Amino acid sequence: MGTDGSHPRHEDFPWTISVADHPPRTESAQYRASKKLMRKLVDTTAEWAFAPGPYQDHHGGGVWVKDSDGWQCLFMPLGVEWSAQFCADPKKVDRMRRSAARVVKAFPDTLPGYAEFGYDHGERLLETPIKTAEQVAEWTDSIFNASVPLPAGTHSGVLPKAAGYHHYPKPIVDIDHFRFDDFELFVTDQRGLPVAVVPVSPRGSGDARVRVLAAHPDSPYAERLASPVPAADGAPGAKEGPMAVDQDGAVLPPEDHLAREAFKRQR
Repeated sequence: MGTDGSHPRHEDFPWTISVADHPPRTESAQYRASKKLMRKLVDTTAEWAFAPGPYQDHHGGGVWVKDSDGWQCLFMPLGVEWSAQFCADPKKVDRMRRSAARVVKAFPDTLPGYAEFGYDHGERLLETPIKTAEQVAEWTDSIFNASVPLPAGTHSGVLPKAAGYHHYPKPIVDIDHFRFDDFELFVTDQRGLPVAVVPVSPRGSGDARVRVLAAHPDSPYAERLASPVPAADGAPGAKEGPMAVDQDGAVLPPEDHLAREAFKRQR
């Protein structure tokens, strides 16, 4: 969706950005075709990491390929968000096209498979050099870019309900999709602010310490990601709050509130 003029975006985290003016956003014919194909493809696999749906179509640079075992989505190094196309260099997007073409070439059943589902743009898109803004726009909305099926929360959710890729670093959001179900990656401090933590030792070790990976900027735990270990109690520079251990300010002891929250379903 688009609006006239620039439009600020913000969330519960204290940040605001102004998205530059662009034409009102509409669903292109290419995007509608890509989304339709994407939904058919994801319905064929029982091993999609972000199941279950319903799904939104994320411009994440995924390429669906078919081998003897069926369909799977491979992530390319780069994805072009819809609003980012207006600064996209056609030469660099064409580099992405050539890379996708090499991947698809290695899976010869892919393009015929697209055609069986009624998508007949694949071969033309892969073989046509990208030189213009119009071609960038079509690639952006194609099955080779707008192709990653994500539930709404995983796509653009905000904690405490969900951590979406549009709002949180991918290396951290990824963890939420392969962690043990009884470990809490996203916990809240005593102020109710979100913090991401991970164990410091293998499962079954008896070590209940956790490491802080990310924290709301207003959380006292945020200081542990950039500050040295607090001085001992009573010493100059001592700070209130839970002490870290092992000379690492980001590692919290088992008795810390966040460690207890992280492991509470394992007790």
